[in-house]
Amino acid sequence: MLSRREFLTVGAGSFLGVVASWHRSPLQGPDSLPGTGPSGRLWDPARAGRPLEPVTAADNDAVIQAIEKQLHCTCGCNLDVYTCRTTDFTCAVSPAMHQHVIGLAEQGMTGQQIIDQFVREHGVAILMAPPKRGFNLAGYFVPSLVIIAAGVGLTLVLRRWTRATSPQAVPVRPVVAGTPEELERLRGELDRLSV
Repeated sequence: MLSRREFLTVGAGSFLGVVASWHRSPLQGPDSLPGTGPSGRLWDPARAGRPLEPVTAADNDAVIQAIEKQLHCTCGCNLDVYTCRTTDFTCAVSPAMHQHVIGLAEQGMTGQQIIDQFVREHGVAILMAPPKRGFNLAGYFVPSLVIIAAGVGLTLVLRRWTRATSPQAVPVRPVVAGTPEELERLRGELDRLSV
C-alpha cells in the first residue's frame, strides 16, 4: 500500500516523464510515420538511393483511375488498386497493377476491355463488385427485399400489439342488475358499515 506522499511522487514523476517526451531536440525529427525518424525503417532495400519514377499524365488520368477503382488489389489489403497505390506506399503489388493498366490502355484497349483482361487473368474475384448478371443479381436485390419485408413484418406486429393493449380491446362486462331483495340487503350492509 502506497502512502499519499509516495503516490504523489510516482504521479509527478510520470507526469514529468510525459512532458519531457513532448520536448524533442531540434536535431531529432518526428517519428510518427515509419521511415521518418532517426531510426526509420527501410521498406524497399532495392529502391534505396534511387529516385522515384517520374509521374506521368497517365498516373493522374481520370479514366485510368476509374478503371483502377473497379479492380481489387491482390496484396491482401481489400482496397481497390487506385486507393492502395495512393495510400499504401509500401505495397509493391498495386504499382505493378497500375503499370499493367497503363500498358493495356496504351495498347488502345477501352476501359471495359482492360477490366475484362484482368478478369481473364485473375478471375472474377479481381472485381470490387460482382458483375450484375445471373445469380449475382441476388446480391443486389435480396438485401433490400429483406429490409422491406422486415419493416412490413415489424409494422404488422406493432399494430397487433397496440390493438391488444388499447382500452377499447378490453371486453366490458355487462352490468347485471340484482334482484330488489339483494339491493336492499346491500344498502343495509353499507349503512351498517358507515356507522
